[in-house]
Amino acid sequence: MTITTDNPATAHRNGVDTAALFATLDAVKQMPPAAKFQFRAHNQWVQGTHSRSSIHDFFGVGEERCHEREFVFDADHPAVLVGKDNGPTPVEFVLHALAACLTAGMANIAAARKVTLTEVRSTVSGDIDLNGILGLQPVRNGYEQVTVSFVVKGDAPEEVLREIVEQSRQRSAVYDVITNGVPVDIDVEVA
Repeated sequence: MTITTDNPATAHRNGVDTAALFATLDAVKQMPPAAKFQFRAHNQWVQGTHSRSSIHDFFGVGEERCHEREFVFDADHPAVLVGKDNGPTPVEFVLHALAACLTAGMANIAAARKVTLTEVRSTVSGDIDLNGILGLQPVRNGYEQVTVSFVVKGDAPEEVLREIVEQSRQRSAVYDVITNGVPVDIDVEVA
């Protein structure tokens, strides 16, 4: 259920506290360093292709912080890829991250534009040739193509809903990481 009011102090649209959204934007405009965050995932090998990540601590708004609770995610490979299927594959988490980032952006952008969304669904698919990972052929190790298909419904014309999707794409951190790449440093401590 979505409750929408015109009072800016209590406005909630699409589950987004629009007053808090605009207050955050204003605060970051006044103090740009507040936007510098560092997110972390801590991973531990379990066995075989199974590992477990926990996400709890991060740095933001100038200090160390913690989520209200720890989030734990298992990753594995299906049996056909010599795993035990204890969780999604790491590359499936990438698809989830992209879908979640685009969807969250759409909810915020729509709320800021005073558009009430009634449905947002997506299917994100990635095509991958495992010959690269297996070292059998000189092909890319990662996705060759990722496709996102949205179904979006709301109280705005089709053109506006498409603009919301496009603005979310332009502002998506995960889309940026996937399409532009990011330097990754790997440090190894051998004990």
